[in-house]
Amino acid sequence: MWYSIVSEDIENSLALRSQARPQHLDRLNILKEQGRLLVAGPQPAIDNVDPGAAGFTGSLIIAEFNSLEDAQHWAEADPYVAAGVYQSVSVKPFKKVLP
Repeated sequence: MWYSIVSEDIENSLALRSQARPQHLDRLNILKEQGRLLVAGPQPAIDNVDPGAAGFTGSLIIAEFNSLEDAQHWAEADPYVAAGVYQSVSVKPFKKVLP
C-alpha cells in the first residue's frame, strides 16, 4: 500500500538539511530503484523552486510499504530525523486515485 510521509521542519533547518541531504537522498533512491517511490520533495519556504537562504518548511514523500508500521519505521530512520531537521513527522495510508 502507498503511505504519505509529511514532515515539518524546525525553524532555520537549511544548514542541518544540507549536511544530511546525501544520506536522505540515498534512501529515497533505493525506494525509487525498487519501484516503490511515487513522489518525494521538499516544501520551499517561499513561492520559488529555489528558495535560497529561505530554505524549506518540510517534506512530502509518498512511497509503498508493506504496512503502516513499516512506513513509520522507515520514516523514523530518516537521516533528517537523526540530524534534527524535522520537528514532526506524520505517516498515513494513501490511496492513489489519479493519474
